Amino acid sequence: MNFQQLRIIRETVRQNFNLTEASAALYTSQSGVSKHIKDLEDELGVQLFIRKGKRLLGLTEPGQALLGIVERMLVDADNIKRLADDFNKVDEGTLTIATTHTQARYVLPPIVNQFKKAFPKVHLILQQASPVEVAEMLLQGEADIGIATESLTAEENLASVPFYNWQHSIITPQNHPLTQKNPIGIEDLAQYPIITYHGGFTGRSKIDKAFEESGLDFNIVMSALDADVIKTYVELGMGIGIVNDVAYDTERDYRLKQIATNMFGLNTTWLAVRKGHLLRGYGYAFISLCSPDADTRALKRVAYPEE
Repeated sequence: MNFQQLRIIRETVRQNFNLTEASAALYTSQSGVSKHIKDLEDELGVQLFIRKGKRLLGLTEPGQALLGIVERMLVDADNIKRLADDFNKVDEGTLTIATTHTQARYVLPPIVNQFKKAFPKVHLILQQASPVEVAEMLLQGEADIGIATESLTAEENLASVPFYNWQHSIITPQNHPLTQKNPIGIEDLAQYPIITYHGGFTGRSKIDKAFEESGLDFNIVMSALDADVIKTYVELGMGIGIVNDVAYDTERDYRLKQIATNMFGLNTTWLAVRKGHLLRGYGYAFISLCSPDADTRALKRVAYPEE
């Protein structure tokens, strides 16, 4: 048994039992993948995959039991390498952050700037994705840290700490009638076409819940994945916008007006890491820059839980 065989088992499952895709992901030949699988089955004396001819259809019961062990072994092997790297190269390496557009565009720039000054040799990768994709990237080991409002606290294999709290705000053209009204109620918003986030993004569920509980008819004419797109179409006069309150830039958005509101409740953006995944020291430093009160010791304990 060797680590290449274990990687092949994991990747074959990730690629929905398509050996062509698995071999491409591992930069090896399909025949080599098939041989490694057969060799491991012969060594263990059990069949790991359900087959139909040369095609793999799924995992047998022993294969399902083995997969969890394989995942843990590969995570631990990666952690051993990270541990050694942590002592040998304390300020060099790569840190991958998976996050949404709103966080990457409006929240992270000053933090990234501080981080790069402190760790100039670290290659920082910002991967923009939906909240569900952020969680999946963490679970698949494709990202070190995830940042999003939704999805991260719902996964039992992720450990999360709060980043910051925020509320939605209303965005309108400068001379819109709502800019002259104070206070603004949800019944006022219901009179206009609304442009806001796509379902599952940036607190959209709370927006829907507030309108549904009001019993009012409302018209969401357009939804988008990020605030910049929403503001663009508000500026064109297509409707009023509902966005994360941090997504308003006084200088850049001078054609628009931001109206504060608490009618959609408080939201929390979270930082998350995968349980069992040990970050390099600079990874925990990045989390501390984002959230000074974050308990990075607790996150490390999650990476190495006591038996």
